[in-house]
Amino acid sequence: MTPQRRYEIDDFAFVGRTLAEYRRMFDLDVEALAGRRVLDCPAGPCSFVAEARDRGVRAVGVDAMYGRSPAALARLATEDAARATAALDGVEDLYRWEFYEDVAELETYRHRAASRFLRDYARHGGRYVGATLPELPFPDDAFETVLSAHLLFLYDDRLSPEFHLDTVRELLRVGEEVRVFPLHGFDAERSKLVAVVVDALRADGHAVETRTVPFEFQRGANEMLVVG
Repeated sequence: MTPQRRYEIDDFAFVGRTLAEYRRMFDLDVEALAGRRVLDCPAGPCSFVAEARDRGVRAVGVDAMYGRSPAALARLATEDAARATAALDGVEDLYRWEFYEDVAELETYRHRAASRFLRDYARHGGRYVGATLPELPFPDDAFETVLSAHLLFLYDDRLSPEFHLDTVRELLRVGEEVRVFPLHGFDAERSKLVAVVVDALRADGHAVETRTVPFEFQRGANEMLVVG
């Protein structure tokens, strides 16, 4: 039997995404978020916080890599964008090339996001908090909305069910509503941990639903988890 092809990358990629991508991944009405407290976690070198702040959103980013110098994060973002792009070689057909026309445009988005993030990180460091999940240094209900992209479920081959559940519970502790995207792992299949997490959260008394979003890069990965 031929082994299933999958996207392969070592460790965790420090890769950025723009507000345009976040709008679609999380089906966001950014204008409606003006004045509201929003947490991006993990935020990586994404430009969501900077761009959302420009639109009046009280956005904060959290990432385990924060606390390093802008120069150090610039090197990390550049290196990880390159290796994330290189890992697409030979598995491009696992992805839909619609939002991004091709690999070159995808890479352009990565660099655009990181560049905007780095400028904001250097000027407004207080918006970016260094912390390692599943623990966050915020009081209960510090945020009205929490966005969590490209960690949970995507890395289900190296993050345990316990980590997933502990992390979502922590995100719910600090936020009224949590949105998680995507729900697929690197094998291009819906993660089996989605059902595990959903069942546990419903047992906790939370309202949980999956919603289709207007974004699909990895084939089939066009849903987010919404928990409140």
